Amino acid sequence: MPFFLNFVLYFAYATLIRGDMAEGNSTVVTQFILLGLTSEPELQTPLFIVFSVIYLITLMGNLGLITLITTTPQLHTPMYFFLCNLSVVDLCYSSVFCPRLLIVFLVENKTISYSACFTQHFFFLVFVTTEVFLLAVMAYDRYVAICNPLLYSVSMPKRVCVQLVAGSYLGGILNSLTQTCCLLPLPFCGPNVINHYFCDTNPLLKLTCADDHLNELLLVTFNGTISMSVLFVIIISYAYILVSILRIRSARGRHKAFSTSFNTCASHLMAISLFYGTIFFMYLQPASSHGSLDKVASVFYTLVTPMLNPLIYSLRNKEVKDALVKSRRKVHTHKHL
Repeated sequence: MPFFLNFVLYFAYATLIRGDMAEGNSTVVTQFILLGLTSEPELQTPLFIVFSVIYLITLMGNLGLITLITTTPQLHTPMYFFLCNLSVVDLCYSSVFCPRLLIVFLVENKTISYSACFTQHFFFLVFVTTEVFLLAVMAYDRYVAICNPLLYSVSMPKRVCVQLVAGSYLGGILNSLTQTCCLLPLPFCGPNVINHYFCDTNPLLKLTCADDHLNELLLVTFNGTISMSVLFVIIISYAYILVSILRIRSARGRHKAFSTSFNTCASHLMAISLFYGTIFFMYLQPASSHGSLDKVASVFYTLVTPMLNPLIYSLRNKEVKDALVKSRRKVHTHKHL
């Protein structure tokens, strides 16, 4: 809480200082222009329709999964508790910028204020970093469930699950505070056109009129450390799962264990592959190396991944499908009554 309060005070101070500077110096940037995905007029309406559908599916899918998990007693287990929080995060971070993206498709005025831009930047980093940590927590949960099934209820009580989720959010907040507070002091006195559809770190670094090499190094180092540490936890967790299965002497037992593990882990591995592929492409390279392909990559982890996660976990998970069938039967029964 003190970290967040310090950020709010620092952000307010930086905004006031910029306002004072703007009165005496017209070159100080007080707002940015988001170019969006494309400048082609004939593509604005079709893209608005496409991304409206994507966002609607994202809202319905994640809200549906959250509702299903919270209202189904059979799904009140650590794995689905983490999955529920993953859906909450997907819902939040796609909502940070998607409504404005849709507005940009429809209006000619594509400006965003300095304070709104950095607020968007802050909350986006909070949720996207939290998702990274949650994916690691879910991998650890699968490791405990498969490798130590008899101790699972002891190792993963509700208190520990809540602490792991809270730690994921705390890690997201701390990472966002660090990166946003490093950006706030930088002067923006030149061009104010952001060649992107939201206020991401790399496009903002390109607009600063100060030497940004230190911030660029911090960005790559910080994101690289977090991403590689989390990926290491995920790889180690699944390596232990594989070793545990291979140690089973009976071929039939190995096949059964592998089949069970595959059903519970395949969805998670698919989500990790989709999310991490674009994250590595986006953030583990210098800002000077980024180009127009960044927008395409960003679409995958900011729009496509939150939309697909509920589908991936629902279609490949027997317990979720069974719970969905039961809920439909209850609705059908109530209608006839």
